[in-house]
Amino acid sequence: MELQTMHAQLAEKLHNLALVNATISQPRQKSNDLKRIKLKPIELKEGYRIQFEYQYEQILKHQNLTIEQAASELEQLFTEFRQGLFQFTDEKVQIQLTKKYKVSYKSEADARAAADLSHNRKKAYLLEDGIPYPFLVRLGVQSPDGKVKKQKYDKFRQINRFIEFIDDALEHLPKDRPIRILDFGSGKSYLTFALYHYLRIEKGLDLRVTGLDLKKSVIEDCQNIARDLDYQQLEFLVGDINDYDQDTAVDMVVTLHACDVATDMALARAVKWNAGVILSVPCCQHELNSQIQASPLDVMLQHGLIKERFSALATDSIRAELLSLVGYETQLMEFIDMEHTPKNILIRAYRTNKKPAAGQLERYREFTKLLNAKPFLENELKELL
Repeated sequence: MELQTMHAQLAEKLHNLALVNATISQPRQKSNDLKRIKLKPIELKEGYRIQFEYQYEQILKHQNLTIEQAASELEQLFTEFRQGLFQFTDEKVQIQLTKKYKVSYKSEADARAAADLSHNRKKAYLLEDGIPYPFLVRLGVQSPDGKVKKQKYDKFRQINRFIEFIDDALEHLPKDRPIRILDFGSGKSYLTFALYHYLRIEKGLDLRVTGLDLKKSVIEDCQNIARDLDYQQLEFLVGDINDYDQDTAVDMVVTLHACDVATDMALARAVKWNAGVILSVPCCQHELNSQIQASPLDVMLQHGLIKERFSALATDSIRAELLSLVGYETQLMEFIDMEHTPKNILIRAYRTNKKPAAGQLERYREFTKLLNAKPFLENELKELL
């Protein structure tokens, strides 16, 4: 098959709204930091779009494209990648390109994939609008009939995005014993309840979840809700990250909007507990802001607003790098849209015990030296570096 013919067939499938999902992989250049791209159809307020998820070494990026834009993007990607696996509503297609761009196009009919694409779009959310979930009703996100309240729709989206991260992490959790999960700084615990509901009610897993927060009144409210919902393996405690000493090993640590170095404390505790999964949304990254002295960056750092944003990005980059250096596969990911909150970066780390790449520690040292930074988390993990 000619390359032009392949592009035409893929474009026709896209225009027929036949895409279920796809993966583009095998970069032609080994030096390419972009490893693979995943595609799926989604329904937005603006209409039907195809979401491209770009998977780099340590980060994910997303963009939602119209059909015409998606077809054009695929043409470009197949100049840089050699393989594509496409699931359409009526067939599976495997594409392989040679070094000289000769195309192998293998199609296999797939009756199971012929399910209505609108159903596939509907399942974009793991929790669906219109289905009542007791914890969402009790937390005021849904009405008793399952309708998401208009003023709570952003929270509903955030909860679903968080559950996607939980679902992705399942393979990194133990299967032969109860799962231990800690949520530091759980606050009103929307996401703690969501985590428990998804893993315990939806997936039927044996687990014990603890939410920890300093606000006694908030904890009491959460305890009452958990009791009323008969969530027997979910508890809430008043306490500080530093003082918590009831566990010696934990499988998953969640920390959402723990302020400044409280995030680092939680990350350090997670590493020392040998946690298989870490999910952290940092907040108020002030530590680096007060340390940075880097004259080559003064063009940026002379502006207070820019310095604050740069410090936050540098702080989370340092956190991700340190986790990578101590045996975690780490990515910085978008949590929710920037229009809803500026605190939209989530650190996702899975323990792999993989040794750091050659020169990785030296690269990290050069970066912190440039910034004149002495990160709190580095000091906490110094014995492991």
